[in-house]
Amino acid sequence: MAGWLAFTCCAGALILLFLPSLASEDRLVSGKPLYPGATVISDGGAFALGFFAPSNSTPAKLYLGIWYNDIPELTVVWVANRRNPSPTNTFSPPTLSLSNSSNLVLSDGGGRVIWTTDAVASTSSSSSPSMAVLENTGNLVVRSPNGSMLWQSFDHYTDTVLPGMKLRFKYGAQGGGQHLVSWKGPGDPSPGRFSYGADPATHLQIFVWDGDRPVVRSSPWTGYLVVSERQYQQDNNGAAVVVYMSVVDDGEEIYMTYTVAADAPRIRYVVTHSGEYQLRSWSNKSSVWLVLSRWPSQECKRYGYCGPYGYCDDLVRTCKCLHGFEPENTKEWDKGRFSAGCRRKDLLDCKDDGFLALPGMKSPDGFTRVGRDMSTSEECAAECRRNCSCVAYAYANLSSGRRSGGNVSRCLVWSADLVDTAKIGEGLDSDTLYLRLQYACIP
Repeated sequence: MAGWLAFTCCAGALILLFLPSLASEDRLVSGKPLYPGATVISDGGAFALGFFAPSNSTPAKLYLGIWYNDIPELTVVWVANRRNPSPTNTFSPPTLSLSNSSNLVLSDGGGRVIWTTDAVASTSSSSSPSMAVLENTGNLVVRSPNGSMLWQSFDHYTDTVLPGMKLRFKYGAQGGGQHLVSWKGPGDPSPGRFSYGADPATHLQIFVWDGDRPVVRSSPWTGYLVVSERQYQQDNNGAAVVVYMSVVDDGEEIYMTYTVAADAPRIRYVVTHSGEYQLRSWSNKSSVWLVLSRWPSQECKRYGYCGPYGYCDDLVRTCKCLHGFEPENTKEWDKGRFSAGCRRKDLLDCKDDGFLALPGMKSPDGFTRVGRDMSTSEECAAECRRNCSCVAYAYANLSSGRRSGGNVSRCLVWSADLVDTAKIGEGLDSDTLYLRLQYACIP
């Protein structure tokens, strides 16, 4: 009979987990279901698959999840049935089984299916059965008899991105339109308010949303396809964590992924129930999850914080007005209230307008992508100049990557208020924003 074991989560809530009465191998095969009290342990011991129950659920509810097996604080990184938990019933517990059709099936004590994988294949005519393997990366994979992958948990996001996962920006047969979705609370795995993922309208930006309301937004993708190295200090003794970020276009999909060194501490990105996208690292020294980075990292970077035609200056961490603009409400602006934004000092007249180049900018939201076959910045400028309602444009050459359909450039134009702009400095994710002003206002 399995007992109960209490763990303390990072936010202070308790989660109760069935104390494993038996530990299985790293795989699940047909005819040998997984019950509460047993776990599947990855080869290498990094992750476990099993049932857990949040302590604050009344009546108690069971979830199927994957968590770190080699750290003392229970940290769940993937949940199968977060929308449909199973009630606890010691007389007739839920089970996870691998069906003859190569699907994982989670059933409650009465035999009702409460979660299942997609219909991936049929192996009834095969002499060898399929299997579900928990890999040491934290990925649960269903494989056919010949070893090919039929389904994987890495394609079905919850709130966490582990090293090696693909966070898809654009097209792709699997999971292309999915977002990370936060937990509802520190002890509640059900879907919460906040989500993280690509902008479905343009696929060029990443957002954190609070429901339908944007919390923070990335720069529009400039087409970079590179590996970048980012170092984070984990503690005061000089130890550093190196994260290798990649943006990849393989001709079928665009995705972001990251890796760490084999001897690095446990690392994970997570969208939190409080609305931040955080990089966390496990500290063996203090036995806690340390936050190495968070997004948004400062109040100034929250979506639209500086109002129309205002921008967040990363260097001084405050709002400023774009050149040729002044605060809409000077008294409010001086008090640090920037939501009213800025207004033009001199109105445009279309005939005597020019463009001021503002390098190192995070381009505003609300753009339109035009002229997919444009090959020069001059063509992009002409597109904006001929339209009197166009207030700014930005151009990027994407020829460094393999693009489908022959798209090698990106011309963005704005015909409404410029919102959520920032000065971020020269870099892979910055644009030169060309701002429309009267010629007399251009220095």
